[in-house]
Amino acid sequence: MGIHAFFKSLNELERIFRAPGKFKFEEHNISSHSFKVAQYAQFLGTVEESKGEKINWKSLYEKALNHDYAEVFIGDIKTPVKYASSELRTQLLEVEEAMTKKFIDKHIPDEFRALYREKLKEGKDNSVEGKILQVADKMDQVYEAYQELQRGNTESGFVTMYQEALSAIENVELHCVTYFMENILPDMLNEQHIFAVDLRRITHEVLRKEGK
Repeated sequence: MGIHAFFKSLNELERIFRAPGKFKFEEHNISSHSFKVAQYAQFLGTVEESKGEKINWKSLYEKALNHDYAEVFIGDIKTPVKYASSELRTQLLEVEEAMTKKFIDKHIPDEFRALYREKLKEGKDNSVEGKILQVADKMDQVYEAYQELQRGNTESGFVTMYQEALSAIENVELHCVTYFMENILPDMLNEQHIFAVDLRRITHEVLRKEGK
């Protein structure tokens, strides 16, 4: 079918919703998530660059835009399940990689096949761009949970989502993480809203646990 199959599959990402099974005031799909992650990554990369880090912007944008493309094949698996064990996480990554490779070999034109194997592979690695992606991905998780709690959603899963995402961000060593903790997070907590939970207390508990 050619590259048309790839373009057509992008519509499917709009029908895959995040945090399946939880009550939500607002649904978020994989397509919009990828766009937001790219926006976060753009700013985080700008912070890193301002601190003297060299950023491969082409790599960063590709990682951010494509990081969840494989979910077109397996859907959005709940985070507690996905990370239940390192063995399961490894197996899921192997399934994603195998199905993505099969799709590329079947549909992507020969002259672009090797390029798309690179573009659509797992983007979270030890490069600066891969670490920025890790932070950007978790930032969207923080914001999704934050906005549900802000609207009075008492689903406990969103408290857990917020805690786990914030903890994951805190454990990445980047200049932009310091910027997030010192500038963005305080702005979030200082917004004048009545939350269903004590978000300020929860935040401080997470940061104390991480030794901050």
